[in-house]
Amino acid sequence: MQCGVVESMNNECERSPNRAGLRVNFSDKGEVKERREKFLTAKYGSHQMSLIRKRLAVEMWLFDELQKLFDQSEAIDVDIDEILDMDTDDIRRSHLSTLLSDCKRPQSDISKFISDLLDRAKTL
Repeated sequence: MQCGVVESMNNECERSPNRAGLRVNFSDKGEVKERREKFLTAKYGSHQMSLIRKRLAVEMWLFDELQKLFDQSEAIDVDIDEILDMDTDDIRRSHLSTLLSDCKRPQSDISKFISDLLDRAKTL
């Protein structure tokens, strides 16, 4: 795209050029470049960021521990929000035991995992 300024000198006054006579002419030449994608970046306060980091740390720990308990071919989904919405630890424990019933690891490993998960969930 080229831009040019065309000036028409109808006014003879040197102190104040005739601004009404200025025009800009645009002409398209070549291809128009693709528009850049714009992304919105959210900024959080320090307290909110610490909560997000804490939640992320628990979720990453949960992911790693589930990989240790199960083979790569098996997939299990443990929803932290669902666990947090339950009223008591007994309900949480029984729900997790039901989810982990197909695990081939020793029961002591499963019990330790459930206890650790419930402890970490209390910090959220």
